[in-house]
Amino acid sequence: MTILVTGATASVGRLLVDELVEAGAPVRALTNNPAKAALPAGVEVAVGYLGKPSTLPAALEGVETVYLAPLPEFVDDFVAGAMKAGVRRVVVLSGEPAEYEAQGDPAEWHYYKVERAIEEAGFEWTHLRPGQFMNNTLGWAESIKAEGVVRSPYAAAVQTPIDLGDIAAVARAVLLDESYTGQKLTMSGPEALTQPDEVELIGAAIGREVRFEELTPEQAQEAWAPLMGAETAEWLIDGFRMMAEYQMKPEPTVPDVTGRPAKTYREWAVANADAFR
Repeated sequence: MTILVTGATASVGRLLVDELVEAGAPVRALTNNPAKAALPAGVEVAVGYLGKPSTLPAALEGVETVYLAPLPEFVDDFVAGAMKAGVRRVVVLSGEPAEYEAQGDPAEWHYYKVERAIEEAGFEWTHLRPGQFMNNTLGWAESIKAEGVVRSPYAAAVQTPIDLGDIAAVARAVLLDESYTGQKLTMSGPEALTQPDEVELIGAAIGREVRFEELTPEQAQEAWAPLMGAETAEWLIDGFRMMAEYQMKPEPTVPDVTGRPAKTYREWAVANADAFR
């Protein structure tokens, strides 16, 4: 039975398509831009987007299992279309904050809004809850190239960054093995690291010294708000504050599910060194 991968041009979704093709699974990829996706031969393409509900009926036709990228604004449209199409299973790309969100104001739900909608609709479900992506630190590339420095708040914040490929590998296993139904899989990389730790590893990968300069929360808000909006900047800064107060610990999900070690940040930094040179 065909597996629909939504967000097939996105970071995890595109890697997941390759994983499923390698496993010999029939894949239909939902993407607004098939040319940009450069999908492998044999992948069925559905042109569309979760944010364009009118494109979903054709994409969902004949599909039993869906990998659902997080787009909470349109999750109700997806649920209605999937129920009508007879979809049975939904594997949700959620996020580690979902459990925390569930305790708070429903108006501020993001990941948990998607999880809750899928559960209440009666689908068989599995929720994938990765934490911070290693790729997020690509945002440091320009300041490293220009000044050899990274500026950010909360130097003591401890994170457990995960590689996108590891998320895709777990998603592949879960999509192909129904024994994970009903589970919420919190996922991380294999290490607990601070931002200065990550900066040091990037410096080692590119063969030059890179400094970390700690900003106050106020300085970070002033620097980031013009780039990403005040609300997003405040959300990110608050996330670093929480990781400083409640230090994260690595989860064993990647090796437990895939049977191989999760990628380390050092390995990621070496593989992405050209982005920082």
